[in-house]
Amino acid sequence: MYTYKLMIIRGTEPSCVIRTTDGACIPFDPANTDYQTFKKDIAEGKPLQDADGNEMTAEAAQEFMRNLP
Repeated sequence: MYTYKLMIIRGTEPSCVIRTTDGACIPFDPANTDYQTFKKDIAEGKPLQDADGNEMTAEAAQEFMRNLP
């Protein structure tokens, strides 16, 4: 099972997500297949950590996902 963590590279908003099992940096790009898998996994209730490493509630994760492309 994958676990994901939001990553802030510049500014104050997350700019990508890290797949913690292998450290892959996944951009918020709808053409990226890892990004598509990430969105599907979060929609199914898999864990998402905020940029500080705290696990987000399912509701908070879904709210965050609504603002992504």
